[in-house]
Amino acid sequence: MSRIYKAFENKKAFIAFLTAGDPDYETSLKNFRAVLEAGADLVEVGIPFSDPIAEGPVIQEADIRALSSGMTTDKVFELVKELRKDFDTPIVFMTYANPVYHYGTDKFFEKASEAGADGIIIPDCPYEERHEFDETAAKYGMDFISMIAPTSEDRIKMIASQAKGFIYVVSSLGVTGVRSEIKTDLSTILSLIKEATDTPAAIGFGISNPEQASKMAQFADGVIVGSAMVKIVAEYGKDAPEKLSDFVKGIKAAI
Repeated sequence: MSRIYKAFENKKAFIAFLTAGDPDYETSLKNFRAVLEAGADLVEVGIPFSDPIAEGPVIQEADIRALSSGMTTDKVFELVKELRKDFDTPIVFMTYANPVYHYGTDKFFEKASEAGADGIIIPDCPYEERHEFDETAAKYGMDFISMIAPTSEDRIKMIASQAKGFIYVVSSLGVTGVRSEIKTDLSTILSLIKEATDTPAAIGFGISNPEQASKMAQFADGVIVGSAMVKIVAEYGKDAPEKLSDFVKGIKAAI
């Protein structure tokens, strides 16, 4: 078992996403440190990629900034190694199938595990095609995180029953990004998940403020915030760490 369970022990988990290397390596490292020190229960580290099909413009632009500053997959591993010197908080990678294949699947998971990652999320990997990633992740002690979307319907219980680490419940159709309102019937989706598994389920895509986080935490085991945090990085640049810290504390208090 990975340490992901620690994020959900006796509490609602706040899961924070940032793109590694945005806007540059040193600032990104400070941003992750600020988020962890402020109390994030789990951190998703986005590996910048030129074609992140599940992402809206906010995270697409973050990927471009990171790649333009020279960020590579190896540097992402270095960043996590640095964080591991001071933090035991669960860390998972968010990436796509192409970068993993390009790097070499076995080599990727070996390096990710050595760096200290606990799991991985690959949004463009269909459930039915997860086996290569799932099995290689398990070989190196990492969890392959399943995603359940509003379109999963009859497959919800099937996906949930096989889930490891935690389940990423996608709140809305479309790409990542801030949403003023989340209209999906998430309580029904969560109840179906709970019938199939004890694996914790966290809701992501669109949560951007304490009010939304509080509402989602009423029936989920955790909330995931990405675009709203990446927007802070885009707006404040090298001054983002303090702003991110305040944001995390506000969400944590709400849930």
